[in-house]
Amino acid sequence: MGTQSTAKTIFLLMAMVGWLIVGASLMYLFPVIADQLVGSAQTHLWMTNLSRGSYNPLLVGVGGGLTLLITVLGHFIWYQKFEGKR
Repeated sequence: MGTQSTAKTIFLLMAMVGWLIVGASLMYLFPVIADQLVGSAQTHLWMTNLSRGSYNPLLVGVGGGLTLLITVLGHFIWYQKFEGKR
C-alpha cells in the first residue's frame, strides 16, 4: 500500500467539501432551473409558493458559483505545482 502526504490528504478533503457545497447549491437551485427549462403551471406555482418564504436563489447561485471557481482553481494549481500534470 502506498503512502500519501498530509498535504495531499488535506487537499483531497477540502476538494470533497467544495464539491459537496457545489452539489448542494445545484439542489437548492433546482426549482429555478426547472421553472426556466419547463415553465409549466406547476413550476410557476412552485416558485410562487417558494417566493412567499425566504427562498433566495441568487445568494446560493453566487455562493455555489464562487465555491465552484475556488475548487476548480485549487485543482488546477495543485496539479500544476504539486503533481506535475498540465
